[in-house]
Amino acid sequence: MPHKNPTARSYDIVIIGGAIMGSSTAWFLTELDDFNGSVLVVERDSSYEKCSTAHTNSCMRQQFSNSLNIEISQFAAEFVKNLRANIGDDRVPEQHIQNYGYMYLADDEGFADTLRENQKIQLAAGAETELLSAEEITARYPFYAVDDIVLGSINLKDEGYWDGGTVFDWWRRSARERGVEYIDNEVVAITKNANGTRVDSVTLASGDVVSCGQVVNASGPRGARTAAFAGIELPVEPRKRFTWIFSAEQPLDQDLPLTIDPSGVHFRQDGPKTYLAGCPADPDPAVDFDDFAMDFNRWENHVWPIIATRIPQFEAIKVVTEWAGHYAFNTFDQNAIVGPHDQIENFIFLNGFSGHGLQQSPAMGRGTAEWLTYGEFRSLDLSQFGYDRLVRNEPIIEKAII
Repeated sequence: MPHKNPTARSYDIVIIGGAIMGSSTAWFLTELDDFNGSVLVVERDSSYEKCSTAHTNSCMRQQFSNSLNIEISQFAAEFVKNLRANIGDDRVPEQHIQNYGYMYLADDEGFADTLRENQKIQLAAGAETELLSAEEITARYPFYAVDDIVLGSINLKDEGYWDGGTVFDWWRRSARERGVEYIDNEVVAITKNANGTRVDSVTLASGDVVSCGQVVNASGPRGARTAAFAGIELPVEPRKRFTWIFSAEQPLDQDLPLTIDPSGVHFRQDGPKTYLAGCPADPDPAVDFDDFAMDFNRWENHVWPIIATRIPQFEAIKVVTEWAGHYAFNTFDQNAIVGPHDQIENFIFLNGFSGHGLQQSPAMGRGTAEWLTYGEFRSLDLSQFGYDRLVRNEPIIEKAII
């Protein structure tokens, strides 16, 4: 277990939040030969019981409409598939991606045109997205009912389920073994210099005051609260997302792709004979940080009927387990906010992933580590996701949001 109090009074980097984004950044800092500074990771709950990382469905896809989002996931796929070599530790279990793909289903020409436009971008980026007519969907996946479907889109290259928990565990373990300090504490205040252009220190719930060269906001759904300590407005809030694991009286005889139904409900293979389904609340307001209550009617009245309609073989299904997690939802454009603040130069964002965080964590951690070390993104230019787009009121439109 991490200790509560920091062992020093000053650190080069203070990372607020030790879940997958904070730990990715901490680990990638240890990978850079040009970084030899001290790193403190402040995590308010070292059990990680209620963080977004612990409630994720751990999926990865290439089917985005923004080419940078595609490149971010492509790096994640390569990193995960070579995790043992990347971590440099023979204790790391070999990893792979279960490539059953995402199946987007369009029931009108408007969304079908969007899928066609997205495919061009995806193919240009190296994905292998295929567009399928209703008849072609039936030929490959005869269990779907597609009478209402105009077009489907699927990619079977580096798209499906992966073990995000193992990647997170090894980032955290390896970072600590390499000298990153983790503490079980919480940042409750941030102090800036006299002209407000730099963070001088953070104050912890324990009363400790820690000076810092740079501070990283990696606090997930609490990102706006952390930013507010520095007098910054951040359009990120916790939104509840429900997940169900279910079994079927008549399991399918082939893997079920992660199916994005036109209703917004999605479902996929989870185990040899179990499946996963997910959807947002309706309505979908911001919720309290500690609100993980299930809406039990959501399954009975909404999700189950949609699944049974789309896959008639799933008329008889039974919930095995269920949970609610939180998206760190960026209300501005549902894309990441990464890099420095426009006025507080040493306050670094790593926020607003809106459900894409796990698959984006390798590239985002690497990029943030590069920024902290060099003052620029080197491997992959993430600058279009900078905070300054909020100042300019120029949202990035991602057409493939789930």
